[in-house]
This record gives sequence, structure tokens and C-alpha cells, in this order.
Amino acid sequence: MTYNEAVERIDSLLVFGSQPGLERVGELVKRLGSPDKSLRFVHAAGTNGKGSTCALIAAALREQGYRTGLFISPYVLEFRERFMINGEMIPPQTLADIVEEIFPLVETMKAEGKIITEFEFVFAVALTWYAREKCDIVVLETGLGGRFDATNIIDCPLVSVITSISLDHTRILGDTYAKIAFEKCGIIKQGGITAAYADQKPEALAVIKNIAAERENELITADCSGARILREGLDGLRYTIPFDGEEIDISLRLTGAHQVKNSVTALCALSALRKRGVAVSNEAIKRGFASVSFPARMELLSEDPTVLLDGAHNPGGAQALADALEKYIPHRRKVGIVGMLADKDIDTALGMLLPLFDEVITVAPDNPRKMPAAELAAKVSAYCGKVSSFESHEKAYAYALSRTGKDDALIIFGSLYLASSMRAIIKRSGK
Repeated sequence: MTYNEAVERIDSLLVFGSQPGLERVGELVKRLGSPDKSLRFVHAAGTNGKGSTCALIAAALREQGYRTGLFISPYVLEFRERFMINGEMIPPQTLADIVEEIFPLVETMKAEGKIITEFEFVFAVALTWYAREKCDIVVLETGLGGRFDATNIIDCPLVSVITSISLDHTRILGDTYAKIAFEKCGIIKQGGITAAYADQKPEALAVIKNIAAERENELITADCSGARILREGLDGLRYTIPFDGEEIDISLRLTGAHQVKNSVTALCALSALRKRGVAVSNEAIKRGFASVSFPARMELLSEDPTVLLDGAHNPGGAQALADALEKYIPHRRKVGIVGMLADKDIDTALGMLLPLFDEVITVAPDNPRKMPAAELAAKVSAYCGKVSSFESHEKAYAYALSRTGKDDALIIFGSLYLASSMRAIIKRSGK
């Protein structure tokens, strides 16, 4: 089996299962010999910031010398991004070989009436690879929710991490912060340690505290009050903060005040790992954090003109982007390219962002759940007087550049599926 054939095979599986529960994926992993039992995990759930927080934790562990796995969802540039060890993606043929090995088990289970979804299968592939490569620690990001997420078949992790809770996937997870927090906190296991994001909504934080107490977890809540910002801009930031009794100087290539909160959450998780006997020096943390860059997370792709790419697709992400735009480029004319999935809270996200824009171009992400460009343009027109729509991403970008002067800023935001496509176009164009 080739790599492309393997990806096609994975794509043939259902995206969502016919019923919630961990029984199916648990049985698949058990039939594979329970590779999860040989691994230690940092397990993260939340609405926003999971990817950045997990990447920061993994980078610090890697710098300390641990063989570190990183499992993320979704990917932006390439499918193999989901599976990494020490910052390197799984080799294409290795992925193909594991898929070829595991898929017959999926077909056998299907014949038994047990349908394995795409994410469940991908997670089983990841566990198999990490176990065979003898990872010391795997930093594991949930796909959706937490309680019934496939990743939640693992035993008590070294640390559970709850990142920022926002309103997203409300039809599946619930329509209040408390309900969503309850689902995310499903990853908190009896007798563990939990690190939580610094700035949760009060109703979400109350749920996190209650569940941590019920399951006898030590809860370490991130506190940014001692952070002293030394430098910040679209190209990253630097700050100092007390950490485990010492002052630590943190440099990030990530943009936005929310990244201070994400990185302090990562520091809390690393402090918890120290309590678990996992040694991580401040120097390893500083080197690791400084090395992390993340595609489509307020990614500055050009400075002449300014081109910023961000996967702001829910209210939490939209607010973070709006805050950054108002802080870093408050008085510049802004042109936007936006594309969203129809099942997102589009109106709230648009209401937060679009009053900041002078002109907006709408497109449709490359996904079956897309909102058509013309339909999105009709929504955008309620907030911005100058709106146009394009079917072609290439033409939309070319038009947007023609509308962006040297002192203006072009901001591309919305679905990560759009970010993936637009990032490739921008890189090819050289501007």
C-alpha cells in the first residue's frame, strides 16, 4: 500500500460514529495488543488553544531529551502532521504500512456491526506507532469534546490539561459553557493532576473545579497576573513570569495575548509533570517554547504588505484575533478573506471581527460542510459595506492583494480547511 492509498483508505471511514461511546475504539486498540498500556501521556482537552499548548509542552519535553510523541487534530498543511515524534512527522511509508496492517481489523469489526470512525482509526494508528517507537511521553490532543473522545480510552495520564472553554460544536457538546466544560472534563481521571487555562468563564471554571475535586485531582490553575510583557507584536512576544519559585524568561514566536495564557497553561502542565517525577529544566522549557511555530495561528506570512493567516472559526478564536488586530494594527485599513463551515456559530464570530474590517472577500472552504461563498457574503454584508465573493481561492487572494495597499493589512481567517488552502497559495505566490 502506498501513502496516498493509505490516506484514501482512512478517508473512506465515517467522520462521526453512529453512537457515542468508547467501546468500539477500545476494542480495536485491545485487538492491536493494547499499545496504549506501554505509554505515558499528557492529555489535553478544550475549545481553543489545545494545539498551541500541546506543541509547547511537547517541545519542552523534546528539548529535555525525552522521546516525545505529539498527536494533534486537525492538521493544516499535511495529513501526517497529526503524528509526530520529536518534531518529525511519521514517514509516509510507515503510515501506509500501519494502515495496511490495521485496516483488516476494522473490516472484521464492521462485519460484526461495530463501525470504526476515521478519528478512532487514526488514533489507533498513532498509538501503534508511538508504542513501536518507544516514546517516553505522548502529548495527546482530543479531537472533539473529551468524555466520549476516542483518546479518552487511556488510563490516568501524567497530567490532564483543560485549555480555554468556548462555545463550539454546541449541537454535540451542549449550548452553555458549563455543559461544554463537563464534556471536556471527561478526560480528568481519578487520582490525577489537572492543569487548567488561566481565564475561563466562571461557569466553566466551577465545573472544572468540581470535577477535579470529585476525582481527587490536584488542580493547578494558570495565573498570568505575574507576567511582565517585555515585547509583543505580530511576530511574537517575550515575557517574564514566576515559575516554581524562580523567574523564567519566555520568548514565543506565537502572536496574541491569548498565547501568554496558553503558554502559562503549558508551564502549569510542566510543573505538574515535575510533581510526577518527570524532570524538565527551565532551560529546556525556554528553548522548547522559543522553537514553536504553528501554521494558521495568527501566522504572519508577509510584512510587505502585512498578510496574517488565522484559523479563527469559533467565538473564542474570533475574539482572540479581534483583540490582536485592535492591539497591534489598530489604525490600518484591513481587507479580509473569510470562509466558514456552515455548522459553526458564524454570526457570533462575524459580529466580533467584521466591524474591524474595511472590505471583505468571502470564499467557501474545501469541505462538504462549507457555507457557500455567496451565502456567507449575505451574512457579512450586515457588518461590512464592501463585500465580494469568489468561488476560486486563487482568484480571491489575487483580488484581495490588489485591494491591499502597502500600509494596509490583509487578514485571512475562518475554517482551518480554508487556512490550509490559502497558506499553500500564499507560499506559492511569494507574497
